[in-house]
Amino acid sequence: MFAVPETVRDLAKLIARLGLGVIFFAHGWQKLFDLGIPKVTAGFRAMGVPLPGLSAWFATFVELVGGALLILGLFTPIVGLLLAIDMLGAYLTVHIGHGLFIDKGGAELVIALGVGALLLAAVGAGRYSLDHVLSRRARSSGRLARDGDGPVQRY
Repeated sequence: MFAVPETVRDLAKLIARLGLGVIFFAHGWQKLFDLGIPKVTAGFRAMGVPLPGLSAWFATFVELVGGALLILGLFTPIVGLLLAIDMLGAYLTVHIGHGLFIDKGGAELVIALGVGALLLAAVGAGRYSLDHVLSRRARSSGRLARDGDGPVQRY
């Protein structure tokens, strides 16, 4: 079996974070600054999204802030999970039953974004991230146990 070098894996994680992060950030920016929350709420209401006002704020915040955090590689497991939940909600409330292709209202974009975010939540941000920098600092200061040193200490 061919083993992918760790540097290549970390570079792939960086590229995935940047690509997904930019897309999510742009969608959140569009909702907040181009359309505005009232228009997003109205659009969600017209599409039958439950709790359209709350859903509009949730989607906007998670996409804008979550996209920025993905780019930085900060809180990646939590952010990836929240973004995947956001895309699951979009799938279940808007795209389900419209096929795959986006030109017919299909789910290809939300599936790709959602599974990409979920994968990053599972594998982490990699070495080229703030998550990595902060975990190294925490380990070196003794706030986190090193691998194999027993349970993680939290202060």
